[in-house]
Amino acid sequence: MYTFCREDYERRMTWYCQARFGMFIHWGLYAIPARGEWVRSVEQMPKEDYMRYFEAFDPVDYDPARWARAARKAGMQYVVLTAKHHDGFCLFDSQYTDFKSTNTRLGRDIVADFVQAVRAEGLKVGLYFSLLDWYHEDYPHCGDRNHPMRNHPEYGNEHRNFDRYLDFMHAQVRELCTNYGKLDLLWFDFSYDDLRGEAWRASELADMVRTLQPGIILNNRLEVSGEGYGSLAACSPTPYHGDFVSPEQMIPPNGIQDAPGRDLVWEACVTMNRSWGYHATDRFFKPAPMLIKKLVECVSKGGNLLLNVGPDARGNIPPESLERLAEIGRWMDKNSASIYGCGKAGIEKPDYGRVTRNGNRLYFHVYENTLGPLPLLGVRREDIRSIRYLATGAEIPISTSWVHSDYPQIVFADLGLDPVLPDQTDTVIEVELKKEGSETL
Repeated sequence: MYTFCREDYERRMTWYCQARFGMFIHWGLYAIPARGEWVRSVEQMPKEDYMRYFEAFDPVDYDPARWARAARKAGMQYVVLTAKHHDGFCLFDSQYTDFKSTNTRLGRDIVADFVQAVRAEGLKVGLYFSLLDWYHEDYPHCGDRNHPMRNHPEYGNEHRNFDRYLDFMHAQVRELCTNYGKLDLLWFDFSYDDLRGEAWRASELADMVRTLQPGIILNNRLEVSGEGYGSLAACSPTPYHGDFVSPEQMIPPNGIQDAPGRDLVWEACVTMNRSWGYHATDRFFKPAPMLIKKLVECVSKGGNLLLNVGPDARGNIPPESLERLAEIGRWMDKNSASIYGCGKAGIEKPDYGRVTRNGNRLYFHVYENTLGPLPLLGVRREDIRSIRYLATGAEIPISTSWVHSDYPQIVFADLGLDPVLPDQTDTVIEVELKKEGSETL
């Protein structure tokens, strides 16, 4: 049985903490009603009504190579696809159900296609798998908080066998861990009420996954949902502990720490609009500059950002999402060194932006210009080797202006006479220190 080892844990987390930026893809039958991935639960839709989407599923523009290419060009380093969401529809060729993509008009193993496409772009491969299954007859129906038939006594649970469901669920996870080559990340979703931890036979499940996929990274949702930190944070890791914490639709105010106060690995999963699955009338898209700044915020607090796209019923990532990915990519082309491998800077957040750090390099993310020279708080003049614009490599001199003579203990950077920043979203200034151990104030 798997037991926690700090050294092994830190080794397998190396690439993940280096990557910092990934793509989430929510796709399935729910793209057809186009009202979000929870549509069957929200509308308490009977299985018979939902099956019409199974019969209609025919994404004529489906091309996972385009998805993977969009992720790489945006600067993302890993991609996570919903192999099975709560509705139970499998995007892979499971031998344990007929409710799968190979039985639709598409007739394709979407996971197999996805894994090949993501690997071809040099990205890490992740799969999402729902612990819930609203299609399976042995999953609790009436009275369950989330099941579409929760308020229908005629769908009682008297003859349902949850152990039989768990056998089925474990068998499907085994398929994913056996049939698609190396997986870098498995993203379980989610635990709630009494269904958490060993209710899922989680020790057995996690041990199987780690045996079949050595070095794989697991999130913490065998224990918790988008809220809660899990057993690793409590410093008493279970055999099914999460390798990272997975806050949803928010960025923790101060990063996330364990019980003694040590930083934990975490990843904020965030939608571009308000919906995970495709939603035809959800136009509340976050602007690309905001998303760039949220990525920087995650990194500055020691976390990752997993940014979602929801392809439509034809298989296309919405144009609003593609536009934002392209703009993020243009920024990342010039500034990715301030993201990859970076983390907390160990200095106070400046009024004008944020700071990330990688070894002896500090990256000051400047969102708004100051009046006069720019203060580089937390840095000593004698420790500085160079100051440059990251995007161009152009040197920035240390200011000698009289205007800041009252603050001799602070280093000021001379950005010149133009009050408009070169990049009005985020101008990144790289401060190279003489040695990695240089002190910050």
